[in-house]
Amino acid sequence: MTQQSPQQSPQQSTHPAEHPRHITFDRLHNFRDLGGYRGADGRTVAWGALYRADSLGKLQVGGGPDWDRFLALGIRTVIDLRYPWEIEAKGRIPEPGRFTYANLSIEHRPYDQAAIDPGIDPWRYLADRFAEVAEDGVEEIRQVIELIAGGPGPAVFHCTSGKDRTGLIAALVLTLLGVSEEDVLADFALTELATERLLADWHAANPDRTMRWPSYGRAPAVVLSLVLADLSARYGSTAGYLADRVGITPSTRDHLRTRFLATTSN
Repeated sequence: MTQQSPQQSPQQSTHPAEHPRHITFDRLHNFRDLGGYRGADGRTVAWGALYRADSLGKLQVGGGPDWDRFLALGIRTVIDLRYPWEIEAKGRIPEPGRFTYANLSIEHRPYDQAAIDPGIDPWRYLADRFAEVAEDGVEEIRQVIELIAGGPGPAVFHCTSGKDRTGLIAALVLTLLGVSEEDVLADFALTELATERLLADWHAANPDRTMRWPSYGRAPAVVLSLVLADLSARYGSTAGYLADRVGITPSTRDHLRTRFLATTSN
């Protein structure tokens, strides 16, 4: 770290017009504010404090308005959930020394979603991959959550598409903030609004390959529902997994709630 309904189409979540859930960029397709959800003790996740995103390696200094839009958010903590080799191939956020930046790869068993057998149950398959991350990546998951809780200023975490690894971290953090499972699932499914652009990006980057899996870029709520059910079956609840397997302490949870929960939806 360097210092400086499952089957339904997703809908835009209800929130004040002055606080857009989706932040519009030219090159980023899945950049979202996690504010506005009702959390613990009747408080609300603050707007403009915690973001989830697709790869910030797509930002370019001097390459258009995206960089200025990003800097205007005042983000100070950036967490990249990708493998180091992904960063080497695709780049990381420009000028990482401007931020408290950490690369914490929570996934340990890479797989190629474009090559998934189209004949298998896609949602159970993805849920099983999430289960691998939830078990293999506990050390990195703990570090991510602790950095979100204790790092400076607004924070953003991201992977490549902002879908699976990012979706898991978002679900775990929102759970620690006391957000309902219904809202956690709804937030996960909002990635479906970006699926078409994520698929177009894949085709542009892989002109000589064939997309085998028809569900590429999809993130229906049923996937995360299966993941949370699996965690509950093994650990009693998602909160039980976070405490007993990941090692999230009450102090870290309280720091998260102090930092990101507000008494009003501001």
